[in-house]
Amino acid sequence: MMQMLRCFRLLPSLLLVGLGSSVVGIAAAADTGTVTVASTAVSVARSSGTVSIKVLRSGGSSGAASAAFRTHSGTDAVNVNYIGQSGTLSWAAGDESAKTITVELTDAAFTGSKAFTVAVYSTQGAALGSPAITTVTVDGTTTAATESASASGPAAKLAAKLGKPARLLVGVGAQGSGDPISAILSQADKIDIYEHYLGGGDWTSWNSPPCDYVCVVADAADSVGAVPMFTQYQMANDGDGNLASVANVAFMKTYWARVKLLFQDIAAYDKPALVNLEPDFWGYVERQAPNSDPTKMTAIVSSNADCAALPNNVTGLAGCLISMARKYAPKAYIGFPPSNWGGNTNAEVVAFMNAVGAQKADFIVEQTLDRDAGCFEVSPQTSYCTRAGTGWYWDATNETHPNFEDHLAEATAYHTGIGNLPLIWWQTPEGVPSTTRGGKAFHYRDNRMNYFLTHPAQLVAAGGLGVVFSTGENDQTNITTDGGQFQSLDEAYLKSPAKLP
Repeated sequence: MMQMLRCFRLLPSLLLVGLGSSVVGIAAAADTGTVTVASTAVSVARSSGTVSIKVLRSGGSSGAASAAFRTHSGTDAVNVNYIGQSGTLSWAAGDESAKTITVELTDAAFTGSKAFTVAVYSTQGAALGSPAITTVTVDGTTTAATESASASGPAAKLAAKLGKPARLLVGVGAQGSGDPISAILSQADKIDIYEHYLGGGDWTSWNSPPCDYVCVVADAADSVGAVPMFTQYQMANDGDGNLASVANVAFMKTYWARVKLLFQDIAAYDKPALVNLEPDFWGYVERQAPNSDPTKMTAIVSSNADCAALPNNVTGLAGCLISMARKYAPKAYIGFPPSNWGGNTNAEVVAFMNAVGAQKADFIVEQTLDRDAGCFEVSPQTSYCTRAGTGWYWDATNETHPNFEDHLAEATAYHTGIGNLPLIWWQTPEGVPSTTRGGKAFHYRDNRMNYFLTHPAQLVAAGGLGVVFSTGENDQTNITTDGGQFQSLDEAYLKSPAKLP
C-alpha cells in the first residue's frame, strides 16, 4: 500500500533557529577556553575533492571540551555538490590544538559558484565564541556537458540531460519501505535518483494542487539532491493483469486525465524527471494479446484529444504516452519496462517491446526481483512472498545458474535490441548476502545490491545508466534495516565510480 511522504524543506532561516541556543554556548570557566572557527569564509575549487575547516580552542584548556558541528545547504545542494557532515570535535584537558572538519565535494558539475555553511555549536566544557560559522564557496570549473564531452554514449548523454555526472547513477525508491528520506539524510547517503509510485488508487487526491502529489515527491527528491523518478502504475487500478480496463471507456477517460496531470505537474516542477511507464502491464499484454501482437489488443486512445490520430490499440496507447510526455513535459524522460516473463526468450521480449514502440522512449527499465530472494525461500512461504519457482538467490561467483552474468546478458539484449537505449535498474532488492537461506521480516537475504555496487562496470558495459534500490513490499529489507549495507557500499562506490562511455 502506498504510504504518504512527509515532505519537508530545511530553509536557511531554520538553521539559525536550530542553532539559537548554541550560538550562546554552554557557560564555562575562563580557563576552559573558547571554541571558534578559524575563518568565516573559505573558497575552494570543485575539483579539489574536499574542503577543510579549522576549529580553534583558545584562551584556556582546563578540562576536556567538545563542540558539535554540522553542514547546511546554501546554494549548494547537500549530497549533490557536497556530502553532508555532522559530528563532534573533542579536546582533552590541556589540548589547545586546532581540529579539522573535512567535507567531501562531489563530482556533480556546475557553472559559477555555489556555497554552503559549516557551523560549530553546542559546546561542552568550553564557551562557544564568535565566529562559529564558516561559509564555503565552491567554484564550479566545468559543466555537465563539458565534463561528459568525451563520453558520448546514450547513457552519458541522458545523464547530462539529468544534470548528473557521466558515471553509473545510484537511486533509492520509497515503495514498500515508505519514505526513506530521513534515513538518507541521517546516513549522509549520496543518491542521484529518488523513486516513488503513483499507483494503487487516485494519487491526484492525496494532497491539494497546484502540483498535487507529484511535487510532494519532487520536493522530497530535491531535499536529497536527487532527480525524481515516478513509477506510473495506474493500469492495475482495476486489478493487476486485468486488461479489460484498456477497452473500458470510463476507466481510460480517468487514466488519460491522470497521465496529462502527471506531465503537467512535471512541467510545473520545471526540472528533469524520470517516468517509469506501467510495470508488468506490457508483460501481461505480451502474454494475452493474439500472437503477442500489441496492435491486436483494443485500447481506448483516440478519444483522448491529445492522441486523436493514434490507433485504438496498445501500440497506440504507448505512442500516446510518449506523445503526451513530449508535449506537456519536455524535461520528463520516459522509459518502458520489459517483462522477461512476457515471452519465452529475450528475442521475443525485444520484438514485442519494439512493436509497442518502446524504442522511441528515453531509457529502458530493467527489473531484477520485486522481493528479497530470502523471502521466497522461507518455508512455508509468507502471504507476501508466495510464488512458485526456485533459484531466487543468484550465484555471485557466476559458476552455477542462475547467476549475475545470466541477468546481464538479458540486460544487454534489451539495451542493444530496443533502440540502444540506456538501462535503469529498478526495484532492485536491498537484502544483505548470507549463506543462510531465508531470513525474517525486514531482514531477508539477497545479494543483488552487494553485487551491483561492487561490480558497477558490468552494469555500465550492459548499457546501464543507473540502478535504483527499493522494496516491492513492506516487509522486505530496506536501508534502515540492512545494517548499514547501502551506506557503506554507496560511499565506497562513489570513491571509485564506474564512468559512462
